[in-house]
Formats: sequence, C-alpha cells, structure tokens
Amino acid sequence: MKYNFLNRVLFALFFLAVTIPVSGQVAQNPLIHADVPDMAMIRVGDTYYMSSTTMHMSPGVPIMKSKDLVNWQLVSYAYDVLGEVDELTLNNGKSTYGRGSWASSLRFHNGTYYVSTFAQTTGKTHIYTTKDIEKGPWKETSFQPSLHDHTLFFDDDGRIYIIWGGGKLSIAELQPDLSGLKPGTEKVLIENATAPAGPEVGLPAEGSQLFKVNGKYYLFNIAWPKGGMRTVIVHRADKITGPYEGRVALQDKGVAQGGLIDTPRGEWFAYLFRDNGAVGRIPYLVPVTWENGWPVLGEDGKVPETLQLPASKGLLPGIVASDEFTRKKGESALPLVWQWNHNPAHALWSVSQRKGYLRLTTGRTDNDFLAARNTLTQRTIGPESAGSTLLDVSKLKEGDFAGLALLQKKYGLVGVKFENGVKSIVMVNAQTDSAVEAERVPLHQKTVYLKAECDFTDRRDVANFFYSLDGKTWKKIGSSLKMEYTLPHFMGYRFGLFNYATKTPGGYADFDFFHINDRLSGEGITGVK
Repeated sequence: MKYNFLNRVLFALFFLAVTIPVSGQVAQNPLIHADVPDMAMIRVGDTYYMSSTTMHMSPGVPIMKSKDLVNWQLVSYAYDVLGEVDELTLNNGKSTYGRGSWASSLRFHNGTYYVSTFAQTTGKTHIYTTKDIEKGPWKETSFQPSLHDHTLFFDDDGRIYIIWGGGKLSIAELQPDLSGLKPGTEKVLIENATAPAGPEVGLPAEGSQLFKVNGKYYLFNIAWPKGGMRTVIVHRADKITGPYEGRVALQDKGVAQGGLIDTPRGEWFAYLFRDNGAVGRIPYLVPVTWENGWPVLGEDGKVPETLQLPASKGLLPGIVASDEFTRKKGESALPLVWQWNHNPAHALWSVSQRKGYLRLTTGRTDNDFLAARNTLTQRTIGPESAGSTLLDVSKLKEGDFAGLALLQKKYGLVGVKFENGVKSIVMVNAQTDSAVEAERVPLHQKTVYLKAECDFTDRRDVANFFYSLDGKTWKKIGSSLKMEYTLPHFMGYRFGLFNYATKTPGGYADFDFFHINDRLSGEGITGVK
C-alpha cells in the first residue's frame, strides 16, 4: 500500500511538472515583437499557418508556420509579384508605398489552401491556391473589383462566400472557379457594423473575418471610435446571410483586428494586433472562453501579459535571420526572410557573380533613395535590434550611393557616396520628410563596415548609425533618427541594403554579409571573410 501511495504521489508530481509551465517558461504578449499585421490564421491538424500583410514588398503575402501558436517560421509567399504596373516596379516616378496587397484571408478546404488579398494598385481581388502551402506551386485567379478587407468562407453546403467593406458590409457568393462574384448574389449583410462601438465613429468596422462554431456564424471586425481605441466587434448569426446581432468583444490597449483559432486540446484564442510605434503592428494572443454562445475575449476584459503556452524561442531565425550570402547547390538564392522593396529587377542582383556576396548593380539613375529599385529588406524587431554589413565599394561609379538603410518614409541610412572622384561615408536623416546629410567622412579603402541600431523599448523609437574600418572599432556617424510609423508607408521600419546611381548606370556594390541581432551593442562584429 505504501508503495502504491508513493507511486501515485510521484505520478501526480510528474504530471504537474509536465503540464504546468515553469515560471518564466510561458509565452508573453506581444506574441511577435515585429511588424506582422492583418493576420489570418488556420489550424490543419496540429499545425498552424498564418498569413500577413507586407503591401509593397515582393514576394508578398508571407506564410508562417507554427506548432505551438508562439514560435513561428516563414515557410512561403503566396506570390512573387502582384503585377507589373509602374507603381509596383517604381517606374515613371510612381510607387505603391502603403498600398500593394492588403489584409489577406487564409483558408483550407478539401485539401486545398486558399489565400486571398486585394490591392488598390491593381484594382483587383487576388486569390491564390495550392495543395502544398509550404512548397507550392501557387495558382492565381483574380477579378475586379478590389474587395476591401474581405474574408473568404466555404460553407457546409459547398457554397463559397466573400464578405467585404467598411461600416456597411456586403456579402456575395463566388463562382466555383473563383473567377468572380455570382451575378445576383450581392447584398448588404450588415448596414452599420460599427454600431456596437457607439455613434462616434473614427474608423468604421472593417477587417472582416468569418468563422463557424457549433453551427453559428461569428464575424469579427475592428472599429475605432472617436476619442477611443481600436475595438474588437463580433456579430453572430444562425445563417450566413443573417440577421446578425453584434457586441463589443474587447477594448483594451488598442489590441484588435483578427479572429479565432482553436488548439487540438480544445482551447480557444483570438489572434489580434496592436499599433506599436515605429516597429510596426505587432501580434497578440488573447484567451477566449465561451458564454451563452458568445466568445469572451481576455481575462476580465483585459489582454494578459502571459499565456499558458510554450515560451518564445525568439524571432531569429524564424522571422528574421542573418545571411552570409553563401549558397549551397539547390538552395534558394535568397532566404524567405528577405523581401524586395517593390518588384525587383532580377538581372541587376546576384549572389553567384561573386561567391559569398550579394551584388547590387545599378540599371538606371535615381535622385532619391525611396525611388531606387532593388533595395533588399527584412524586418526590424523589438524591443531592440541591430543590423550590420560589410560593404565593398571598389566598383561604384561616379554618382553611386550604396549602403545600409532603415526604410520608412522618414528613413535613415549610412552608406558610401562616390562624388567628384572621392568616396565618403555618409549618414542621411530624413525624419523631417526631407533627406538631410548629417555627416560625411572620407573613405580611403575599398571596404567599410556599416551598422544600424534600433531601440523600440517603450516606444522610444530611436535609431543610430555607425561605421567601422576594421570591424572592431565603431564610430557613430550623423544624428539620431527619431523613427516614426507613417501612414504613407503603412509599415514598420525595415533594414535595407541598397545601391543606386545618380549619374551613370552599371556600377555595383558587393555586400559580404548581413547580420541581425536582438540587442544593442557597441562591440565589434565577426563574419569577415
């Protein structure tokens, strides 16, 4: 009997040890301290997939994968390029900053994955399908018009619906081949979806995401009452076409816009995001319970700081990653963490022309960093992050400017300019909406180390730039950049590697590596070849 009792005690202790997270070993909000807005999420078996918005970047509509809802890894993109219009290729003085593709819808139905998005730039609704969400290939179907913040939905009777709009929400059936709306099926679904948040409307209800749970339909939207904060609104109905009744589901810290996800164990969460200054719009998870057929978000109406989920292992290398630009046979030319600022000119970049280097060659002249093609970017991350590179400028042409940037409308950068036969290290600060050369230092060698450091702690949103001649001793250059999230770009700051010509095309810059760290440091960097 004593032995049986002891065995039971030991088993109970073991059970508690493996089922209750140890203090400090639980997930924290925000879930991802980086720009991952407008999430859509599904679970297929024990695997979660999430799509997000990257607007003017190519490739676009990133797909991330997780086994625990906390640790995510980029696995795919829905498209390489959205289209070939001037706005997307940065031609004829046009750009698609702040536009491109917006909030996506992600679904899995009868063995096929569906990702849909919409774009003011093309004026279309785009639907991408694949049997293998991680490896592709993807097939595109598109139609006019561009349906704002839409949600796809496959109902149990085989019909395919789409809901869209802002304030006044509409619904229609889609053709079976996804080629457009079925004629005669479009109708107003909810005349004023903002109403539950009150009469003082700032941002009308948008960001629709529809779910079906226990036979009922739940439509999630975001609204922003005047003088208030981003607010989650949920409408419920017994039929997909309504009528719908609505209520405010969450109003805390401005955490809003998203939807529902469940775990294989039967737990429920809402995935949402929060405006968080210059780093961008960052994801949160909020526990969900069910009361009287309604999802109840949060703990006593609040977004918790911790979650009973596994702890995050960090955003490196799943969301951002260093790159030595060395490629083994069969590897992709660029890892998924990289995206081009607008559509790239593929003939003008290479990781094979000089082994172990990224080469950016100029193909035209530009007078402004934001107009330049082939800037290669990846996210900054919070609360701190630093990006560094070693740049070979021996093949720049007169008028060329190459280096490391923090990309947003109010950008900052450090690089090498070749002017009047002289190369100089230059820091440019555009926080006043105009590019100001803050400092210039002569460069008498062909290589230089460059670094940008970002401090997003408590929304401090300050960046500083540095250079080194040997990779050991660093010197700050120019002025501090007060980073600001601006709506014309609608995206968190990104590290960017760039090279553009102002006089004669054909020069090139070679980047030896790009290193990203999740902390600030004045120490020297390694990685010299």
